[in-house]
Amino acid sequence: MGHAKRNKLVFTVKDRCRVCYTCLRECPVKAIKIINGQAEVISERCIGCGNCVSVCSQKAKVYFDSVERVENMLQSEPEIVACIAPSFPAEFSEIPDHKFLVGMIKKLGFHRVFEVAFGADLVAKEYSKLIESAGEKTYISSDCPAIVFYIEHYYPELIKNLAPIASPMVAICRVIRKKYGENTKVVFIGPCIAKKAESDEIDEALTFIELRTLFERNAITVENADPSEFDSPHPGKGAIFPVSRGLLQSVNIKDDIIKGEILVASGRINFREAIKEFDNKEIEAKHLELLCCDGCIMGPGMSQCGKPYHRRVRISNYVKSRLEVLDNEKWSEEMNEYNDIVLSQTFNPADRRQEKPAYDMVEKILLSMGKNDTKDHLNCGACGYDTCIEHAEAILLGHAENEMCLPFAIEKLHKSVNALNISNENLANAKLALKQSEKLASMGQLSAGIAHELNNPLGVITLYSNILKDEISADSPVQKDLQLIVEQSERCKKIVGGLLNFARKNQVKLVETDFEKFVHHSIESVIIPGNVQVEIKSSLVDKMVMIDTDQMMQVLTNLEKNAVEAMPAGGNLTIEITGDKQSVEIAINDSGTGIPKENMEKLFEPFFTTKEPGKGTGLGLPLVYGIVKMHKGQINVVSNTLPENGPVGTTFKIVLPRYN
Repeated sequence: MGHAKRNKLVFTVKDRCRVCYTCLRECPVKAIKIINGQAEVISERCIGCGNCVSVCSQKAKVYFDSVERVENMLQSEPEIVACIAPSFPAEFSEIPDHKFLVGMIKKLGFHRVFEVAFGADLVAKEYSKLIESAGEKTYISSDCPAIVFYIEHYYPELIKNLAPIASPMVAICRVIRKKYGENTKVVFIGPCIAKKAESDEIDEALTFIELRTLFERNAITVENADPSEFDSPHPGKGAIFPVSRGLLQSVNIKDDIIKGEILVASGRINFREAIKEFDNKEIEAKHLELLCCDGCIMGPGMSQCGKPYHRRVRISNYVKSRLEVLDNEKWSEEMNEYNDIVLSQTFNPADRRQEKPAYDMVEKILLSMGKNDTKDHLNCGACGYDTCIEHAEAILLGHAENEMCLPFAIEKLHKSVNALNISNENLANAKLALKQSEKLASMGQLSAGIAHELNNPLGVITLYSNILKDEISADSPVQKDLQLIVEQSERCKKIVGGLLNFARKNQVKLVETDFEKFVHHSIESVIIPGNVQVEIKSSLVDKMVMIDTDQMMQVLTNLEKNAVEAMPAGGNLTIEITGDKQSVEIAINDSGTGIPKENMEKLFEPFFTTKEPGKGTGLGLPLVYGIVKMHKGQINVVSNTLPENGPVGTTFKIVLPRYN
């Protein structure tokens, strides 16, 4: 195992992480834990494939950085060599010739630069022998460290099927050490993150992205580098290794689809499915060539995104050009020279599978997310898991959260929005009621003062006008004038009485009353035209309420009269009574013309009326408001004048506590 241990290959930069779950969706082993919406790598489960690094648009996933360690080696070690993976032509497409790249690497301080492709030639030879002598046994290619880690961690029973052959990187390292001594420091450069943890035989491993970083730090370019050829030994067909089926091409094995002896799978979904089917005895191939990426040319350590076929073409063109000038005789000699190098490799199980939670626990989690039936299991994958059950299992294991479920989160958001709307509406109503209460309180004080001041002169006017009326003969022409003075004085007295009631100067005398009978009785006190239909609905169980019957009768008859007058052409008057243990509610609804919006805030102001002069004093609703407040109740009005917004009409709702 290399300096970068397997459980410390990939990290999360928390400040950059957004709630998208893309990394979780792309992780083949779900080595991601979501905490408060942020994705953290579960290092002990990670296989270093780097999918999360490749797909994270926010650059919140980063891998173990070897740049500074390599810089220190270049400054302190007497001799250090580099071996570069055969996928380099796909990465450095802007460099016109490989010699310039070699020159740039040597300018960094590397003494020699080798092609890992020669190690691939040696490994391909071993694979050829293995496949030919396999018999009935099936082998899985072991050149991809992420595949090896996956089997060691999640299918340890299949370790016996891993090809016991070192990877091309390890093979070229052993070649270098044989040629230049065991103390030679070797740095691997390639497209793979998992290579950083593959073997202790490599001193350090850089990705192509990190190599570019070194070039930038040291201002090394094609223009200021001296072209140089790779150090020998030089490779043959091993340079085609990084593309899918490259191993088969290197060992000259034809993948006969009819025979089905060779199975090739690459990519996070395909390689897992191949291993799963092989483990279930559904595959009978002699050899499984598996790559975690879609070929090494699509590795996470490469800087350029997309264009996989362009990369493949560049590899093919490079291999073709190299084979055209290859000294086959010298290549054969070098292959024979290193024929005695041991290319065996052993693997150790490191089971990291977790026991699945009991289904009854999983079912509880599903129910908590509103998944009451299998038809509610959308398996949409928005959470990052393939199925709703997998998501629920991850929640129980502490790796996921309920809110990751998109349908659940949307429904929860809708409920929150609705609750917020209701709160805002209640707040607006409370604010309006407070404003109205303050306004009416001020007007009540003013009204009380005016009423008291008017009572005395009105009493004098009434008294003396009655005395004069009694002293003058009935046939006197002044008699009629005195009668008018008396009548108008009495009218003024009633108005003053209304002002006093509005100012809440009266006391309530509470009596336990059958509220349902009381409402029916109130209708009997109102003249109902023949074109108005009256309906009383009651759902009260406990009909007894503590009210001042005289004052509350004023409230109901006033509202009922107003409702009838709002329907000159006829209509429906509906009275609905509801309640609970604490309060009762009465709603008086008419199908009349409705109250214009601009008048709604003025309804309970004294002297405001929409009736013709002489037909209303504007004290009815203020009196109603005052009586309801004296009963510690609430009164609200809802009205509609526009047919396109629904049924027109007005509803007065009064809520009274059962016991004050």
